[in-house]
Amino acid sequence: MHYQMGSWGSYMSSRSVSDPLERVERLASENAVVIFSISSCCMCHAIKRLFCGMGVNPTVHELDEDPRGKEMEKALMRLLGTSSAVPVVFIGGKLVGSMDRVMASHINGTLVPLLKDAGALWL
Repeated sequence: MHYQMGSWGSYMSSRSVSDPLERVERLASENAVVIFSISSCCMCHAIKRLFCGMGVNPTVHELDEDPRGKEMEKALMRLLGTSSAVPVVFIGGKLVGSMDRVMASHINGTLVPLLKDAGALWL
């Protein structure tokens, strides 16, 4: 099996285009800030409000509105090693993590530089 380094630092095997983890990676790399969400999730809403309040316009993929959303949700759970897949945030194509990791980055001051480096924030 051939392995290559993913853009967010995990090893992944070469996969077909229909592979949900490959789809997550592709979608995550298409914009500066990408959030995988479920429309009825309160934590997802809070993370979207955090970014919008900072002047960042994230691309949001609502997994419950995507025909292949359940597959992507399972892939995100495997990637994170958790039982809850959302919200998951990628900045500059790199996995930041779920709500706790994003809030920790915001509190310790590392979130804004990440956003600036990705071209999502200019101030």
